[in-house]
Amino acid sequence: MDSISLMGSSPATTKASFLPNGLKNGPREGLSKPTVAIIGSGDFSKCLAIRLLRSGIHVVVGSRQPKRAAEFFPHVVDVTHHEDAVGKASMLFLAIRREHYPSLWDIKHLLAGKVLIDVSNNRRVNQYPESNAEYLASLFPESTVVKGFNVISAWAMQSGPKDASRQVYICSNSVEARQQVIELARQLGFIPVDMGTLSSAKEIENMPLRLFSDWKGPVLTSVALSIFFFAYSFIRDIIHPYMKSRQSFFYKIPLEMVNRTLPVVAITLLALVYLAGQFAAAHQLFYRTKYRRFPHWLEGWLQSRKQLGLLSFFFACVHVLYSLCLPMRRSERYLLLNMAYQQVHANIENSWNEEEVWRVEMYVSFGIMSLGLLSLLAVTSIPSVNSALNWREFSFIQSTLGYISLLIATFHALLFGWKRAFEEEAYRFYLPPSFVVALVLPVTAIVGKGVLLLPCVAWRLKRIRRGCESSQRHADHERPAAHVSPERVTIM
Repeated sequence: MDSISLMGSSPATTKASFLPNGLKNGPREGLSKPTVAIIGSGDFSKCLAIRLLRSGIHVVVGSRQPKRAAEFFPHVVDVTHHEDAVGKASMLFLAIRREHYPSLWDIKHLLAGKVLIDVSNNRRVNQYPESNAEYLASLFPESTVVKGFNVISAWAMQSGPKDASRQVYICSNSVEARQQVIELARQLGFIPVDMGTLSSAKEIENMPLRLFSDWKGPVLTSVALSIFFFAYSFIRDIIHPYMKSRQSFFYKIPLEMVNRTLPVVAITLLALVYLAGQFAAAHQLFYRTKYRRFPHWLEGWLQSRKQLGLLSFFFACVHVLYSLCLPMRRSERYLLLNMAYQQVHANIENSWNEEEVWRVEMYVSFGIMSLGLLSLLAVTSIPSVNSALNWREFSFIQSTLGYISLLIATFHALLFGWKRAFEEEAYRFYLPPSFVVALVLPVTAIVGKGVLLLPCVAWRLKRIRRGCESSQRHADHERPAAHVSPERVTIM
């Protein structure tokens, strides 16, 4: 499907499409090009005019200063006054701001019966009590107002639809006018999304104003975890040596302390991705139904798994870059020279430690494998790759391989700590090492997955997700389930 539409189609009308002049297209001779008028001569108007021309549509632009505005439009565009532009087309784009709507009051009689496409946006979310489109409809009740094309930037309009900028949200109280604009959006190369009546206009107008609204919770979580683990390591590894023996390790703050924080945050975020699905499964097992709505906090958590996974991948990549830079430090060179001098002074010819060699080799290997799997999850999140996978393939990569990545990352952390978790001197200020704290959530997620894989639990959960309820004791409190699947663990 190229669009989501409220209007059905019959075999007789499947091949018919509405053009801006109200005629149906087809191989008819002697008909002139359809005409669309644009009120306004700003950047969006210029780019829209170019896009319409490339689609074979004649464009008329209405401007308060037509002679001056004509210099910025192609010569085939008819730039004239508002009155002339309105009279030459039945469909008009209003590429002007809300505060300029009253300036069209003098030509209200000319706008009667016309389709007005409102492309305006506000400067902030919910700036006015009603949407711009509803306000426009109240000013010109004899016209048909359609909200659309406001989520497309001027650059995207001129250069053509690309990937994420292809969708155009359209709404109107007139089904026929909405269908005409939907067909026009298709002709321009966009994917129209029918949002229903004009009451959806406010939601559409707020879309371009939201700044990473889905990322707010995950980003705040990442920042909070970063601050916590950095402060935790700072107290243990910087403050404690200074207070105990006056050793100054403050030079480690810019690089080494940051690098100790990054992997801990990365593995914690990765564990949070899968813990959300386990909480959802526990909720379904407890109430013995999939139709009871999840709590709001769990719904938000489930919907944030993609962002949490992306942030985990980001922290892991930055951790790799920091680790590669560690040997370049001047302090590392001094420590290496001091160690060599001490070995020479102690007459040690061979300092080879078989256990340490194996530990570091396996530690690095597990880290590379974990990052490689996370990279695979990131690649499958690309729309072009994602669309080439069926549901089973996508679920296998995002869920099964994701858990394997978490398991390998856990082994990576265990090999890093090795025996230090059992050494008394490792507990500075009676605080466990950072890697011990970092392993709490990953181990919990792995154990929780193991419990869900037990035959008795997996069988019951499978029946519940198929709609087979084993008990009705909570039926009075059930509500429709949220449209969030705990099974679809999407890292990217």
